[in-house]
Amino acid sequence: PSRAGGPWLLGLMVQLLIWGSPGAQASYLRRSSSCMPIPHRMALCYDIGYSEMRIPNLLEHETMTEVIQQSSSWLPLLARECHPDARIFLCSLFAPICLDRLIYPCRSLCEAVKRSCAPVMACYGYPWPEILNCNKFPADHELCIAAVSVDENASSRRMPRASCKDCELEEASTAREILESLCANDFAVKIRILRKNTTTTISDFDLDPSRVEVLKHGPLLRTEIPSRLQQWLDIDATCAHNIMRGTHAGVFVVSGEVQSDKVVVNKAYAWQKRNRNLHQAVRRWKHHRCPEQAG
Repeated sequence: PSRAGGPWLLGLMVQLLIWGSPGAQASYLRRSSSCMPIPHRMALCYDIGYSEMRIPNLLEHETMTEVIQQSSSWLPLLARECHPDARIFLCSLFAPICLDRLIYPCRSLCEAVKRSCAPVMACYGYPWPEILNCNKFPADHELCIAAVSVDENASSRRMPRASCKDCELEEASTAREILESLCANDFAVKIRILRKNTTTTISDFDLDPSRVEVLKHGPLLRTEIPSRLQQWLDIDATCAHNIMRGTHAGVFVVSGEVQSDKVVVNKAYAWQKRNRNLHQAVRRWKHHRCPEQAG
């Protein structure tokens, strides 16, 4: 996971200066609570922006061994990039910052992370745990850790969400198999994807509108394909990340299906000189007749 400590930590310190001495909204520390360095083995929260944490933590884990074991089970979810504040939210509970009081995450932070991450957890059969019930956390007007990312409702784009479906680059096998794949999908397009940044928790991708070649539009209008594919890039961060494989720009042939208000990419091939089968398939596509069209 990318490191995200500075902005929210500075904001928390400002809040503490404003609030002054503990009030009814702040939880006093138990006498048994102690400060401990966040160990390197705690991958979830190591180098989060502060170096010490409270034990027991806010999830009632009594030992560092228990904390490391329980927190590691959340790493796969972070890898799905379901919400940019997921790491901050989880670490506020697993590794609470070492201050003179316990600072909980705000209810709105919990709700935002749950809204994006719970559906991804459900893909793999895991419900949002009761221990993270958002109603347990303080309202925003109380002293708590707030969201860092832009409010998804105020943003012109939807918050990127990971897909339940794993998406990887396909090997350009034979031209015939590629043509069969294009026939089986609703649409097929040759596009250029650009990575906008590399510093935030969730990578941000753009479609190059000047490099869109529609091979098959299916139920979509040709004119709406660029915007629909940009929407796909916005909401399916994991799929786009897997296709890009760390590059800053690339040309791909993608195909997929239309599902109500969104498009889902099922196949993606990298457009490279060595992918001769892909080049051959695209050249032949213009004159190719799919099985249902034959006869």
